[in-house]
Amino acid sequence: MMLTSRCVLCLAALTGCTGLNLQMVDRSVQKPSNIAVYFTVDTTRGDPVPDLRPEDFHIYEDDRPVSVYESRQTILQPEVAAAFYALLLVDMSGSVVGSPEVNQLVEAAASFSRRIGSRQKVAVYAFDGSPHISPIAGFGAANVETAINSLAWYRPKDPSTNLNGSVVEAIKILERQMDHAAVPLRFGTLVVFTDGTDHAGRVKAEALRDAVAETQVDIYAIAVGGEVNDAEVHAIGRSGTFTSKNPQDVTRGFEEIGRRIEGFSRRYYLLSYCSPARAGQHQVEIEAVKGRMSGRLSYDFKADGFGPNCDPNQRPAFNVHRPRMSRPARAK
Repeated sequence: MMLTSRCVLCLAALTGCTGLNLQMVDRSVQKPSNIAVYFTVDTTRGDPVPDLRPEDFHIYEDDRPVSVYESRQTILQPEVAAAFYALLLVDMSGSVVGSPEVNQLVEAAASFSRRIGSRQKVAVYAFDGSPHISPIAGFGAANVETAINSLAWYRPKDPSTNLNGSVVEAIKILERQMDHAAVPLRFGTLVVFTDGTDHAGRVKAEALRDAVAETQVDIYAIAVGGEVNDAEVHAIGRSGTFTSKNPQDVTRGFEEIGRRIEGFSRRYYLLSYCSPARAGQHQVEIEAVKGRMSGRLSYDFKADGFGPNCDPNQRPAFNVHRPRMSRPARAK
């Protein structure tokens, strides 16, 4: 008997084991007979599932297996359809640059950029009490780590903390970068580090909350220091937060959030194949298998006008949009 994805999930829940949850981001159906699906794979407990291979996926059309040799199924590089951008926004107000932990902060930020830079184009901006944030390194720059190291000698123009206004501006910069991407799927992640709260009062808390609610950008917040306001931090970091009153926890904060972002970015798959269908309405199901875990997703497509000479490496025709990378859950 063939189990649907819903049955697999229910069976996993009843037996106490963990299954797989496949979530579609977008799909592409185009002639001559190309089918491509961009999706995520997580366990039913919510853990990302990276490093699956083409043979870990099985394709069914109308409940019948599609031959691997006939369909020529393959996993395409995500870069052909999706761009990932990350903006690291670092608090360099007077309380940060004057603290004994500033060098630890710089090292933690550099390590963070190395960790996520292999899969995302990283930019770094600094803020203090000034009206606008200051660029340190542009998206995908080759010298990001060198630029981050220069923060050890950063001197604020205004020693106050314009946290609210800086987050709002960073969201706009990240969204503009996403709008200029050459591929249809644009993912954005904003990571904010601060040692305290907004003191400048340039942008009201209500305006910040509106900006966070309206954007499709994932936002994480790392807040370490005696002035940290947990409620304010959680209002910013809707995708995940790390808070601590201990300034020595700055490295742990960057490591935990970096690990979370890296896991989410590795759960994406772009599966492409050539359909044997040549006309009519059909249902395709994609099954992922990892050890004893499995899960499926399904959707319908029309094969009218389909024919031979399909190349599974053809660039998919996805719609232009900004999906979110993470689920709206808290880290720590």
